[in-house]
Amino acid sequence: MQTLTEIKELLASRCLSPRHRLGQNFLHDHNQLRKIVAAGEISPGDLVLEVGPGTGTLTEALVEAGAEVIASEIDREMASIVESRLGDRVRLVLGDCLDRRRHLSPEILEALDSRPFRLVANLPYQAATPLLMDLLIRRPNCLGQVALIQKEVADRLASESGCREYGPISVITAVLGSIRRVTVVPPGCFWPQPKVTSAVIAIIPNAEHGVEDPEAFADFVGDLFRTRRKQIGTILGRDRIPEGFDPCHRPEQLQPASLLALYRAYRPDEPRPSKDAAQPSTG
Repeated sequence: MQTLTEIKELLASRCLSPRHRLGQNFLHDHNQLRKIVAAGEISPGDLVLEVGPGTGTLTEALVEAGAEVIASEIDREMASIVESRLGDRVRLVLGDCLDRRRHLSPEILEALDSRPFRLVANLPYQAATPLLMDLLIRRPNCLGQVALIQKEVADRLASESGCREYGPISVITAVLGSIRRVTVVPPGCFWPQPKVTSAVIAIIPNAEHGVEDPEAFADFVGDLFRTRRKQIGTILGRDRIPEGFDPCHRPEQLQPASLLALYRAYRPDEPRPSKDAAQPSTG
């Protein structure tokens, strides 16, 4: 793994410096890097998508673990550094990882070629939420995600109903998968140091979630939380609230299972599971 001195020398040799606009904060703490790789549970030959490899510190660790790595890098100079160090042991995709700031880019989709893969990455903060949600909602071939992200975003992803951080991404993550907090990463583990604390999270998709149209469910939840302080009866219309739901409840008061049940009842075209269906709850 690259040391902080090596990272600085790699950039200095090319007259480069970290670009704040691109969220370039290079992780140099080897202990944290090992935790990320371990959380990825990589077996030799596994296909791994890395976004924002920078100088390739994590990339090298993934390759050493036996992964086939597709690395997406928006910065041409950083991509050149990774290519010079790893050559054909990594497939580089140059450009933004997101298409229209919401969906995985066509170039990455072409490189993945519909094969099963995992995301293991130190994500640029501005790309984290849309990328994680796109993989969970729209990419059934994504077997899991291990990401180093802003701790504030990690708290929102893992939040429960009634908490200040609870919102659409909390609900979507809980219904379509499960999340585990791996570790907290302080600013001193990066160069240059960010102004916020980071965290590593692992998301495992739930293949048995039973939601026929995850994107429609995500849109439904997003619409509810746009006016989260209003009652669901006001948002949806009291005459359209299904039986068993209190129209006076606010979205932030409802647990993910209750919101899924509300979605299924409100959208009668959504197929219901044959058994163990989520029941309305006031929690």
